[in-house]
Amino acid sequence: MTTPQPADSPPFVEVAAAVILSRDYQNFLLTCRPDGKPYAGYWEFPGGKIEAGEDVKTALIREIHEELGLHVTEASPWITQGFLYPHAFTHVHFWRVTGWEGEISGEQTIEPKAIAWNPINLPCKLTPILPANSQILQMLAMPTQILITHAGEVGIEAEMARIERALTQGIRMILIREQTLPATQRLNFIHSVIANAKSRNAQVILSETGDESESELSRSTGAHGIHLTSAALRATLNRPCFPCVGASCHDAEELQTAQKIGLNYVTLGPVLPTPSHPDHPGLGWEAFAALALNTPIPIYALGGQSRDTLATAQQHGAHGIACMRNL
Repeated sequence: MTTPQPADSPPFVEVAAAVILSRDYQNFLLTCRPDGKPYAGYWEFPGGKIEAGEDVKTALIREIHEELGLHVTEASPWITQGFLYPHAFTHVHFWRVTGWEGEISGEQTIEPKAIAWNPINLPCKLTPILPANSQILQMLAMPTQILITHAGEVGIEAEMARIERALTQGIRMILIREQTLPATQRLNFIHSVIANAKSRNAQVILSETGDESESELSRSTGAHGIHLTSAALRATLNRPCFPCVGASCHDAEELQTAQKIGLNYVTLGPVLPTPSHPDHPGLGWEAFAALALNTPIPIYALGGQSRDTLATAQQHGAHGIACMRNL
């Protein structure tokens, strides 16, 4: 598990960290590092060093029992990031914890420490935050479901009605593709979706194929970000200047490109057969999990997804799901 390092490099440490989510999935738990440890007084996700011979999940369960007196019953891989500190290079495996036995209380922890619940969708007011965790908070706040539009297939009126229903049901991220719509219809559709989404505090992302005119369209309409097709991703050398940039990925090489240029998220698939690709069997969940393993950015499972597959996707390392028809 440990990667060899040059003799003058700081120690390499594998760490398991728990993103403990409240029962309603609206809050997450942070703990304060105690005196006597590096970065004492900083807030962080609970966890600790993976011992020799342990896998990540075993270490996570042990550390959470030692730190909080809890027995983890449900946990799934999420993202993995490396952080260079003066004292060590840490490779942190963040897992989402959604089930446990025991009560979360500062007085009942085996290693006494301050603890606090924080809303996922609001800026964290606890300071200071451990450097390894500040970017993680932004990723955690990303929606777990992306609605992908297909107005060119079902018609603009029907698609707007579907989007309205989805927003009412809590969808907070919409990906507009629609390159096949006539230019004027596409522009009007984009403006309508953005207006509806803005009133619900939802994000709208526009799909781009790499054409500069599409980037100008994204900027002029006030879209929150862009989503690169896989072809556009392969041709991109630097991260486009938008608050949120994602991309479609199908293999390890494309995932590595997305990571290299610093994208906010990717979709990966198709995982399961879809009506739009009936002859493609899909990656399957095991292949998806293998590709998602140890990735540093959120991954959305794409292809054959619905609200019913969200939990399965997350158990296989996805941040969430992206759907064209079933949201």
